This record gives sequence, C-alpha cells and structure tokens, in this order.
Amino acid sequence: MSTSASAGSASSGADVRGTVTDRLVDANQRYAAAFTDPGMDARPVLGVAVVACMDARLDLHAALGLDLGDCHTIRNAGGVVTDDVIRSLTISQRALGTRSVVLIHHTGCGLESLTEEFRHELEMEVGQRPTWAVEAFRDVDQDVRQSMQKVRTSPFLLHTDDVRGFVFDVRTGLLREIDAA
Repeated sequence: MSTSASAGSASSGADVRGTVTDRLVDANQRYAAAFTDPGMDARPVLGVAVVACMDARLDLHAALGLDLGDCHTIRNAGGVVTDDVIRSLTISQRALGTRSVVLIHHTGCGLESLTEEFRHELEMEVGQRPTWAVEAFRDVDQDVRQSMQKVRTSPFLLHTDDVRGFVFDVRTGLLREIDAA
C-alpha cells in the first residue's frame, strides 16, 4: 500500500532519497501551482467541530462526507478530550461560531495497549517526567462516554446540547454511535 506522499513523489520523478518532509514540500509545490483561493473564512460552514484520533487510517473528510471549510477538525492520540481540546473547542465555539461537537474514537486504537507506565518509561529514558497524561483506556465505548461528559460539563463551552460520540470501525469504515448514558 502506498501513501499519497510516496505515490506523488514516485509518479513525479522526484528524488526518492529525500526525506519524507522533502516529499511533502514537493507535493505542496505541485498543489500550490494549481491552487486558487476558495474565498472562505475560518468559520466552518456546517458549524461543527470534530474531535478525533490522529490515527492515519481515519480519513475523516471522506468518512463523513465533508468538504474543505465544512468543519473544524481537532485531532490527538486517542481523540480524547484533554484541556487542550477544550481550549480548541472553546475558541471554535466562542470565536468562530460552531455549535455542534462530534467525537470520534476508533477500533484498534493504540491507546488501548498503553498504560500510564509509558510516562514512567519516558522519565527513566530522558530524565524528566512528562507533564501530560497518556490518557490510555481499555474500553473505547466508555472512553467516548467520558469524552462526551467532559465536553458537556465544561464551563467554557457555550453549546453543549449537540454533543455526540462515535466509534469508527477501521475495517468497515462504519460509525457506531455511543449512547451517553
């Protein structure tokens, strides 16, 4: 299986000895050559913010039928609702007009196989304890429920009535909605 970056460099005849970043910059040059300003502002057309895992298998725009400008997309390891996600959602709602929040975790997430011991191992390796939590979990459905609860109870968010959570199946591409209760 090839990726768009590797496929793009191979088909363009670019030097395959370059770094991945070099290939991405080359791809951007080709993109920019045909780019036209879409005339949008930063407010998402659909008024929705999507919080999802950073897993490379999730093509959120394709999976959700979204176009450029439709939503704000906030991604991190696990798609968990951290303080920084609340910060981004707060800016999304208060400064840029979003009203709905969609949370997407997925099957086969790497955070299901990690523990907070990961932080201890990092501390032993680098001599400094990370200030952040791993946010590992064992039950993806329960973690989606916990994430929905964090969004719904945040004092910083204006719109918490339309918060829904899902698990994306990486084998079928289907979303399964998680009941908040």
